[in-house]
Amino acid sequence: MSISFEVTRKDIMGRLGKLRVGEKTVKTPLLLPVINPNIQLIKPEEMEKLGVEALITNAYIFSKSDEFREKALKEGLHKVLGFNGVIMTDSGAFQHSVYGDIDFSNTDTVKFQRAIGSDIIVPMDIATSPDKTHEEAEEELSITMERIKEARGIIDDGHLCAPVQGGIYTDLRKSAGREVRELDFSFCPIGAVVPLMENYRYKELVQVVMAAKSELSPSSCIHLFGAGHPSMFALATAMGCDVFDSAAYALYAREDRYMTPHGSYKLNELNELPCACHVCRTHSAGELKKSPEKERLLAYHNLYVTLAEISRIRQSILDGTLWELVDERCRNHPRLLEGYRELLKYKDQLEKSDRITKRRFFYRGSESCMRTEVSRYHEMVKRLPAGKKVLISFEGKNRGGYDTVFLFKPPFGPYLPELKETFPIGQSETPEPDRDMIKSGCIGIANLIAENPDSSFFIACSDEEREIVSEELKEIKSGYSYV
Repeated sequence: MSISFEVTRKDIMGRLGKLRVGEKTVKTPLLLPVINPNIQLIKPEEMEKLGVEALITNAYIFSKSDEFREKALKEGLHKVLGFNGVIMTDSGAFQHSVYGDIDFSNTDTVKFQRAIGSDIIVPMDIATSPDKTHEEAEEELSITMERIKEARGIIDDGHLCAPVQGGIYTDLRKSAGREVRELDFSFCPIGAVVPLMENYRYKELVQVVMAAKSELSPSSCIHLFGAGHPSMFALATAMGCDVFDSAAYALYAREDRYMTPHGSYKLNELNELPCACHVCRTHSAGELKKSPEKERLLAYHNLYVTLAEISRIRQSILDGTLWELVDERCRNHPRLLEGYRELLKYKDQLEKSDRITKRRFFYRGSESCMRTEVSRYHEMVKRLPAGKKVLISFEGKNRGGYDTVFLFKPPFGPYLPELKETFPIGQSETPEPDRDMIKSGCIGIANLIAENPDSSFFIACSDEEREIVSEELKEIKSGYSYV
């Protein structure tokens, strides 16, 4: 009984899907709360009641625990944890690298994970840190790929996943993605990205994820290892990541940190609890600070917030409004905004996956001019019919005497009046045009003129608009004039 993944809806590169693991099926995007059997602020059976469908725990911790090792081998992981959903086990590669445990090899961890009944098994990959040289990263990637193949010889029923490593080097991430695709894996974690997120290096995060995604199979379920804070889930989902694992809900609670979808607060900074979860509606900020169960209650709140963001993302994919959610979340921190702008540079890759029609287009600033809906329209303009004498009217009306009349709607550009009710022209909400919007629309004008060299174009616009249009069309020496 293997792992399979079915995509049911898309928006940008984000997917709603069904991840089938053996006889169990879970919805994606999916959160895997991290469980340490030795420290359980929230027990797995309690998580299941909250709607948690899958979790992740650490095979190394189980294997080295006098309390849990034999029990897990005898009774199975699900019974020990009291959880009926999907359980993924991390190999313990991080602990192995820290403690140098030569008695816990790749073969050992894979066999142990199988023996305790793990649903998704991880080989002992090497998480290459961002400070490694290209040569070092390449050598570690080679070892990881050898271990994946070795593990494949032990776990041959499809329950093994294949981590994609390569450090901060996009060529290595592409190489790893390509090799994993050739090995035909259905579940592919992208690893060693926690240091990038901890240091707010979201631009580099986008680069390595998009590099890996460019070579991975579109039918593979993608797990972003260690992506625990809800503020970046929307950005990661837009890149095509389907699964996230989070220990942050518990780690933050131990540090008195209160999660929100747009960042975190120290509990002692709060006079109010700005959340609708059960914890926040039954406790004041003062009561929570003094509660003997403060850590546990904070963990509950943090998990509520994290699960709510996953639900919010699922709904935005269904509605076709993921771009708006990404924009909203990424404006909460300058480095997240930097990551958002970096993602927008991958126009060709994003357009291949994004759906053609959506519920709406909301303009939220200059970044909206780079969205897939806009760039795709700029290309579509080339296919619109144009007669010998063509008017492009910024005024929203026909002056008469022209073979073809185009109206102008920034940030998209010229459109035929017959397209007024179609997406994206008819389903867009935009403010009064600013300079960025008009400049973006001029790309559509330039494409239309270039595609119709035998037509004469006449542009009706204000003096202020003419200044922008002239600057944007300065490479076009003839074929148009103003009226």
